[in-house]
Amino acid sequence: MPADSRPAVLELIGNTPLVRVSRIDTGLCTLFLKLESQNPGGSIKDRVGLAMIDAAERDGRLRPGGTIVEATAGNTGLGLALVGRAKGYRVVLVVPDKMSTEKVLHLKAMGAEVHITRSDVGKGHPEYYQDVAARLSEEIPDAFFADQFNNPANPLAHESSTAPEIWAQTQHDLDAIVVGVGSAGTLTGLTRFFKRVQPELEMVLADPVGSVVAEYSRTRTLPTPGSWAVEGIGEDFIPSFADLSTVRQAYSISDEDSFEHARHLLRAEGILGGSSTGTLLAAALRYCREQTVPKRVVSFVCDTGTRYLSKVYNDQWMTDQGLMQRTRYGDLRDMIARRFEDGRVISVGPDDTLLTAFQRMRLADVSQLPVLVDGKQLVGVIDESDILLGVHNDTSHFRTPVASAMTDQLQTLPPDATLARLQEELDRGHVAIIADASGFHGLITRVDLLNHLRRSLA
Repeated sequence: MPADSRPAVLELIGNTPLVRVSRIDTGLCTLFLKLESQNPGGSIKDRVGLAMIDAAERDGRLRPGGTIVEATAGNTGLGLALVGRAKGYRVVLVVPDKMSTEKVLHLKAMGAEVHITRSDVGKGHPEYYQDVAARLSEEIPDAFFADQFNNPANPLAHESSTAPEIWAQTQHDLDAIVVGVGSAGTLTGLTRFFKRVQPELEMVLADPVGSVVAEYSRTRTLPTPGSWAVEGIGEDFIPSFADLSTVRQAYSISDEDSFEHARHLLRAEGILGGSSTGTLLAAALRYCREQTVPKRVVSFVCDTGTRYLSKVYNDQWMTDQGLMQRTRYGDLRDMIARRFEDGRVISVGPDDTLLTAFQRMRLADVSQLPVLVDGKQLVGVIDESDILLGVHNDTSHFRTPVASAMTDQLQTLPPDATLARLQEELDRGHVAIIADASGFHGLITRVDLLNHLRRSLA
């Protein structure tokens, strides 16, 4: 095989399916979703990664043996890693620390070098992810800084591929496109194409609450940026090549709405999309339901939801972040991450083995488990220290029952105990056991208390 042959996987980028939403109320409109999740790297950013690398190779900015450097919310990095590693380049990526674990693991699995930096700082701060990437590109010999926020190949990728695909797939009959803004490449590329072929087409902006882009598109003033959990779209500044000239409506979508719409899309249509897909879907449905005449509307499944299984599709993470609705009691039960009455408690029985207890701790990522008889009556608690004491001299003791190592002298707190009493219990190195005459409600750990305090701060 010739050393300079084009990797076959790159031929799979683009030409993604367009499907009609059929089981969700879209009002008078017909809503289509372009499944960018079907690209080989799992997102719309495969197009951008390929376009930027091809352009850099043509103009000599990227040569054999060179290094690709980029700041990314994850998907552009995955696109660059897919293309760059297939072509034999070193790939160095800087991602903010709110990115999903799946994205980071995927990047590393492809051989990219990942630098994780802070997501709570803005442009100009030395630890802002774009500034870190720019600095690395100056320090690394023969580095090409992809710089998606200022690279003209970014919008060109969508002008030359995404837009004409949509136009052909809709048989030249389209009224609006719902799109988000990260680097603004998608919006700008689509705008340039449709200004030529369908000048009346409306661009509809979907933006996370906390981002400045929607407000700027409405008023041309920059609000104070906030924070948001959705990944990949939303900014605290206006990207340099953002073309907002055809945006006719802009919706600010909360994290709660975004995550719920992503989950609803999977339940209703069987389509597994990421958090930004939920933002776009929420905005698209608002737009469609507001229309008084039928329109044909397109939006995107920006990336696959498989890289958000630990977040968007994880009930525990959603609860910890305050993004999932559940019964509020106004007492300590509100701090319990896994409540017994919600069926969320991970437990063992006294006759289960220590190995079973250890495996369940690892699976649930917890350090302690309640011990329940018949899954109901609390008779003890077992933690990692109990298991270690039981097996460190003889690993065959992993086969011994939980009852042999658990703590059965239990100090419980009623749900109406004060925060001070809870703190005292945690300060003694114990997990707080919340129970009363009605039974066992759950455990509260230091992490649960920290989550509670963080949510109250927000």
